[in-house]
Parts: sequence; structure tokens; C-alpha cells
Amino acid sequence: MSHQNATALTVPGLEQVYDQLATAIDTVGPAKTELFLVKLALMNANALADPAVFQAHIDAALKDL
Repeated sequence: MSHQNATALTVPGLEQVYDQLATAIDTVGPAKTELFLVKLALMNANALADPAVFQAHIDAALKDL
């Protein structure tokens, strides 16, 4: 399940975000990766301003791990 709207990223946009995330994870290193990802998730949840959408994203991300 994915939240789609008029501001959804294009494939090139998603590739850019993936690269930015990978670079940030490399920058913080293994000891701080979990903390960084939690902070990032909370900041993005705040930007979404909708706990139900955030839960839908959690559910989608848990699939096929």
C-alpha cells in the first residue's frame, strides 16, 4: 500500500532520494544508523501530518524484508 498524491516523486526523484539516504547512512556510520533513521522517520511523519498514512508506510515497508 502506498500513499499516492499529486506530489509523489518520479522514478528519478526516488533514485535521488535513495542516493541521498545511502550517502547519509554512510556518513553517520553503523553506530549511529539506527538513531539517524529513527530521527528521519519522525521528521517525515511530522511532515506527513497523518499518523494513518505513516502507519500505512510502516506496513508497506515491513513487507518482503
